[in-house]
Amino acid sequence: MIDGGRVDEYPAEVLRVAAPTLLEYTWGEDFLTWAAFLATLLSRRSAMARPKEGQSTMKIKLSSLLVEDQAKALKFYTEVLRFVKKTEIPAGEYKWLTVVAAQGPQDVELVLEPVAFPPARTYQKAVFEAGIPLTAFEVDNLQTEFERLKKAGVKFRGEPAAMGPVTAVLFEDTCGNLIQLYQVQS
Repeated sequence: MIDGGRVDEYPAEVLRVAAPTLLEYTWGEDFLTWAAFLATLLSRRSAMARPKEGQSTMKIKLSSLLVEDQAKALKFYTEVLRFVKKTEIPAGEYKWLTVVAAQGPQDVELVLEPVAFPPARTYQKAVFEAGIPLTAFEVDNLQTEFERLKKAGVKFRGEPAAMGPVTAVLFEDTCGNLIQLYQVQS
């Protein structure tokens, strides 16, 4: 490994390469990934230590999105964005309601969380008014999705714009949120 002016020798084995954005390899006892991340708009290396025997791993399986009306949100996210409803369980006045991408991992769920708590409503409104997206969805062809969603009546905040290795655009989800659509340039 080269780190600044220091060179260290470690046994390494390349495990997988998926051009142009992914390289996975071992380095000593560590499992490392080199990937392009939207958040930094740069390639960066992140290290994940392999769990030792008896240790567990942590994964993202659920991500919540505050919504003003769960029924309206379900309709928008399934009929307009074409996600698929995965879970709908009554929970008193509201529901445990999740959607997943039609094309993608079925174990990563977006929770359509009701804004029933006044501070959550205040937060959602402030973030929306500041123009900050609460989440981002990757698409294979941003221009095609932009045109399809615009025809479906989705309100966009501008046109798709290049930002380093990605092109992105914000839209309103009809449920109180700004969402960013992005495409990684190949």
